[in-house]
Amino acid sequence: MSTLTPTPGQTVGPFFHYALPYDGDRDLVPPGTAGAIRLHGTVYDGAGTPIPDALVEIWQAAPDGTVIQEPGSLRRDGWTFTGFGRASTTREGTYSFSTLVPGPTEDGAAAFFAVTVFARGLTNRLFTRAYVPGDDAALAADRLLASVDEDRRGTLLAVEDAQGLRFDIRLQGEDETVFLQFPGH
Repeated sequence: MSTLTPTPGQTVGPFFHYALPYDGDRDLVPPGTAGAIRLHGTVYDGAGTPIPDALVEIWQAAPDGTVIQEPGSLRRDGWTFTGFGRASTTREGTYSFSTLVPGPTEDGAAAFFAVTVFARGLTNRLFTRAYVPGDDAALAADRLLASVDEDRRGTLLAVEDAQGLRFDIRLQGEDETVFLQFPGH
C-alpha cells in the first residue's frame, strides 16, 4: 500500500483575475439607485503598500435585514438585489461597490458586510466583517465584535465619508484587520 506525501498549498493569487471578475460584479445595485451607497477602501500589505491585484467579495443582507437567496449574482439583470458582489482592486489598491446599506439580520444585532479577500501570497482567502457605523447599542451588543480585543475592534468598523462607507483592509502589520477563522479552514 502506498501513501501520498502531503504537499504545500498553493497561493490564491494573482491568477484569480483571469476567471473570477464578471460584468457588473461590483454593482449590487446600479449607481444612482435610490438608497445606493458606495462601499470602498484600499487593500494594504504588511508594509502598508496598496495591493494592485487583490480581489474583494462582499455578502450582505438587504436593508430590511433579510438574507437574500435570489439567483443571478453572476449575471446582473439591473434590478434584482442578490446581496453578493466582487471587485478587483485598481493599480492604486482601491476597490469599490455600489450597494445598499445592509440591515441587521436579527433584533438588536449590528449590521455588517461579510468580506472575503483574495490576494497574492495568501494560501487561502481571508474572511472578515465590515460593520456599519451608527447604531452604537447594536455594535456594543454584537457577540462577535465583543469577542475581539477592544483595541482591535476599530479594524472591523466601516467609516462614513463623503463617498459612502470606507473600509480599508490591512493584511498584516500595524492596525492589521481582524480576520475570522472557520472550522476546516
